[in-house]
Amino acid sequence: MNYASLACHAAQVYEALNDEHDYVIDEIEGRLPDGLTGTLYRNGPGRWQVGESLLDHIFDGDGMVSMFSFADGRIRYRNRYVRTRHYRYGQRTGRVGLRGLGTQRPGGMLANMFRPPANVANTGVILHGGQLLALWEGGRPFRLDPDDLETLGEHSFGGRLRMAAAFSAHPSRCPGTGELFNFGMDFTRRRGLRCYRVDTRGRLHHLPRISLPYSPWNHDFALTRRHLVFVINPVIPKAVPILLGTGSIAGGLRYEPHRPTCFTIVPRHGGKARIIEHEALLGFHFVNAFEDGSDIVVEFVRFADWDQVSTAFREFRTSDFPWGCALMRYRITPAGRVEGQELCALPMELPHADVRRAGREHRFTYFAGRTSPSAVGIHAYDHVTGERSVHELPPGHGFGEPVFVPRGRDADEGDGWLLTLAYDPDEHRSRLLILDARDVPAEPLAVAWLRHHLPMGFHGSFTERVAGK
Repeated sequence: MNYASLACHAAQVYEALNDEHDYVIDEIEGRLPDGLTGTLYRNGPGRWQVGESLLDHIFDGDGMVSMFSFADGRIRYRNRYVRTRHYRYGQRTGRVGLRGLGTQRPGGMLANMFRPPANVANTGVILHGGQLLALWEGGRPFRLDPDDLETLGEHSFGGRLRMAAAFSAHPSRCPGTGELFNFGMDFTRRRGLRCYRVDTRGRLHHLPRISLPYSPWNHDFALTRRHLVFVINPVIPKAVPILLGTGSIAGGLRYEPHRPTCFTIVPRHGGKARIIEHEALLGFHFVNAFEDGSDIVVEFVRFADWDQVSTAFREFRTSDFPWGCALMRYRITPAGRVEGQELCALPMELPHADVRRAGREHRFTYFAGRTSPSAVGIHAYDHVTGERSVHELPPGHGFGEPVFVPRGRDADEGDGWLLTLAYDPDEHRSRLLILDARDVPAEPLAVAWLRHHLPMGFHGSFTERVAGK
């Protein structure tokens, strides 16, 4: 298969799914594992167009939440669009009317001047404190009904999250306390980072505001038993062209490697943050962080080239995994020394670990990554042995983020299943793969075929709660 046909197949997975479905999956190969009970929620853009107009950036598509509910040996599938202002405007008018991260409103500079991007609620999803939240990078979450995915409105945590505040798409829950931690870039003040703690009842608490050496764009963080850990890249929004509307918001992001990357250590329950400056690097998605004696270890996927990343975001319909990626661990000492260790280098993204190990040293890291110039797979990296195993699919097929589900609450790390969506370009359909996490390269334990394709999405989470029951 040549590159042109691969690009054609890649474009198919970005076709819109306009219909909302609700059905029991009746085409299952293999056998669903005993004990797999609960709900997998996934979020991502369901379409990258409004009417006949194609959107210009991977983060601009309308958010669509899918759920796979496992109970009594069956899987029920449902998807619904989040009824954001952007979605409702497009449905009503059939045209682009709101500014996106990479898509400008028609009308040039005057139509985009001083306009923030529309919240499309398309990046993450989590159930916490009884609330199912669809998450986005730069605004408040949208609350959904966890059973039928009906949109219940923007969620302000009882007014504690103000209108212009951001609650990022990558929260992290402490397995010991059940508290949820998150952050939001504070674009109303220069160099601002706000951190939050959400207790088990769903009440939001503010941590002290963090002042940074510059005003960056930041995507993710990791949690230890005592700290929030950020790796702040010098990717900086250029305010003048963004505010004046002369260019898109995504186009106004600049990587400035003459500035430092800031490893930022924030105490979980208040206190002054520690900022350690390091030579510039790029990392967006975290696996985990943990305390090793007096040191802090943080693991994430590092990228080599900002231009390659920004091009992939902009030209997503025909782009590929960025090359030059590596799975990295960085050790931060009390004296402020930062030491990096490369674990595995190949085109990769969407790393994941057992969420029960959040803030504690973990053994296994799972991610989607390229296995050859024409094929991708789900990889499992063993930090004890240093070995990497992979479940590979044929050329042209696509994978989503792998989500680990333990066999039981007290199961050992790695004893469970990996749930991931795969796309078949020949049938233009998607399927849910259930892999044995103890033997990732083996044939799937079960393959649940959808009646349609699912557009390439972003992130998901699993809960023991059975939706719709």
